Amino acid sequence: MRVLLINTSERIGGAAVACSRLMEALKNNGIKAKMLVRDKQTDQISVVSLERGWRQVWNFVWERVCIWRANRFKKQSLFAVDMANAGTDITSLPEFAEADVIHLHWINQGMLSLKGIRRILTSGKPVVWTMHDMWPCTGICHHARSCVNYQTECHHCPYLYGGGGKNDLSRRVFRKKRKVYNGHRISFVACSHWLEQLAGQSALCAGQQVVSIPNPINTNLFRPHNQGEARSRCLLPQEMKLLLFGSVKPTDKRKGIDYLVEACRLLAEAHPELKGKLGIVAFGRQADRLEGLFPFKVFPMEFVSDEHRLVDIYNAVDLYVTPSLEENLPNMIMEAMACGTPCVGFDVGGIPEMIDHLHNGYVARYRSADDLANGIWWTLTDPGYDSLCEQACRKAVSHYSEHTVAKRYIELYNKLTGRNA
Repeated sequence: MRVLLINTSERIGGAAVACSRLMEALKNNGIKAKMLVRDKQTDQISVVSLERGWRQVWNFVWERVCIWRANRFKKQSLFAVDMANAGTDITSLPEFAEADVIHLHWINQGMLSLKGIRRILTSGKPVVWTMHDMWPCTGICHHARSCVNYQTECHHCPYLYGGGGKNDLSRRVFRKKRKVYNGHRISFVACSHWLEQLAGQSALCAGQQVVSIPNPINTNLFRPHNQGEARSRCLLPQEMKLLLFGSVKPTDKRKGIDYLVEACRLLAEAHPELKGKLGIVAFGRQADRLEGLFPFKVFPMEFVSDEHRLVDIYNAVDLYVTPSLEENLPNMIMEAMACGTPCVGFDVGGIPEMIDHLHNGYVARYRSADDLANGIWWTLTDPGYDSLCEQACRKAVSHYSEHTVAKRYIELYNKLTGRNA
């Protein structure tokens, strides 16, 4: 069986990483998988990129211009929404012609247009669409937050200036999507049960199959190692307790940096003995800007994409904390758990599906810096810390290993192509 996975980028962003890992998992389980991207970052021969040119740049720019205009020429939410009004027709490509299954992932920012998606659907090839956020089941947004208009028909979008209107951009795109989806069979795959439930409530997904399959991870690579040796390779101190916080852009407010800073301030006040004993390992672009924000010593690192380096970082720390305010199924929690590192995060999105509260980590009340501080303290001081590490690793292996996830996708592909009939 030949499967073509489609994503805007090969390696930049959580969806890209997840898609790349799924491709490798499928290949390792007997599937001839290729990945089609707009932006290619490696020399991987099974990853094919669109021909670069002015049209690719124009697709991206034109969509931003249209969003900017619809938003009354305000910069608000310029990159928080997408309308898919420009993109590349991939149905004429040889990779598309030879594929038995077309597997869409994150295809925004000028990769595919709604017209292009319609052409894919009318080709008659089975289509699977992995939802890395809510965009496939909403008008224009990637995270609906408290808005539920997508359950019937989007309008008065909170991402648009002034709250949009009755016939705003979100409604117009919602109606276009509905016309594209209607009459065609799409197998939507949510990476978490949380997103599966939300998608099932969307009017856009009415009559379509929606299932939940998590992203995969290579548990032969991401696994526990000696902490002391990992710290030496990362040039981190041996004697301190180390907390990890990381993101492509750690200062992004959606990643909850303010809550982590406040939680650490509360920890320092309640447990002054931690000063000099607890350190913050922060990696991501401009991570050095975080040094003056915390009451504890910060060890900044640049954004890390090399997976072997990531394994060392996860093994070097004592816990990973994600105060993120919007998440689906975070790769970093999966990576940390696979390395036997307990995690602390807010009760949002798919995080409580990954972290089993007080069993392999701590799930804090949403937007509560106080409970986030409690979670950090509890994890660092729990007498059963070694058991937390063991259970975290066990959860990752049993739920997210390449073989486990690939098997579920292959079963879906076989069902769609009639190969298990």
